[in-house]
Amino acid sequence: PDARPPHPQTPRILETQDSMDLEEIMGDISSFYDDSYNNDTFLDYDATPCHNRFCPLFQRVAPPFLAATCAAAALGTGALLVALTKRPQAWRWPRSRALVAQLALGTALFAALLPALATGVARGWHLGTGPCRLTHLLWHWSLFSQALLVASGSCGTAWARWDPRSRRLAVALWAVALLLATPAALVSGVEAGTSCVRRSVAILAPAYLLHLSLCLCLLLLLPAGLLLAALAVPRLRAIWAAGAGLIWLFLGLWGPYGAGLAGEFLLQAGLLEPTCGSFEHFDLALGLSQGLGVLHCGLGPLALLLAWRC
Repeated sequence: PDARPPHPQTPRILETQDSMDLEEIMGDISSFYDDSYNNDTFLDYDATPCHNRFCPLFQRVAPPFLAATCAAAALGTGALLVALTKRPQAWRWPRSRALVAQLALGTALFAALLPALATGVARGWHLGTGPCRLTHLLWHWSLFSQALLVASGSCGTAWARWDPRSRRLAVALWAVALLLATPAALVSGVEAGTSCVRRSVAILAPAYLLHLSLCLCLLLLLPAGLLLAALAVPRLRAIWAAGAGLIWLFLGLWGPYGAGLAGEFLLQAGLLEPTCGSFEHFDLALGLSQGLGVLHCGLGPLALLLAWRC
């Protein structure tokens, strides 16, 4: 049906049987785990129809993609652990055995969550709010711990050997990562009874603003700061020349997702005016950036193995 907004500059949704408001579309559909909406949505921006076709594509592609990535991660992580066990003396700083083993642990934790997420996308999430929040907590714990490990491995010789100092550092990094991941659990939840979404609160909710700030700091600001430091400090450039830059594959794959989260906030907070173009393409861009980040659990162990062999 055709309809006109009550105010010329205020777009509104043309109600259909399965339509929803723009905030739900931009928030929940762009969630990597949300499969609750199936139909196109038509908005009236000066009588121009806007179509969001991301959700049907996501429901077709996400389950096999997550399953294939999980299988690749299992094979790569298994091979990496075998290499660590069979030839421990071959792993030297900056790709030291202590650092690589912890990165493999973080990758394994991340990959172990993918089957549940793939099932939730394909068949709906029926485990309740508690398991949903626990999944997001563990997902971000793995993500943040790997970011901190990569940063610590690129800045010094802390992982050159496994001694009391490096053990204390490992405990501290994993504990801090768990603390930083807690807001992700608080803002996630179950929508429509069968969708485990990464954000079930308002875009300006304090818990979400804290979570967003942490993601931007670890996925965007931290890599940028380390890159500038490496360019300015000869000692850090030497670390990169020795091969530490290979484990930056992780941060490089997750950087676009951090930028996507920033764009989502600007759109939903009203700091950027939504248009048909942004509405039609933003969910796809955010979904692709998160899919690119997920690839780290399959590509990361492979890159470390190749670097070790070379």
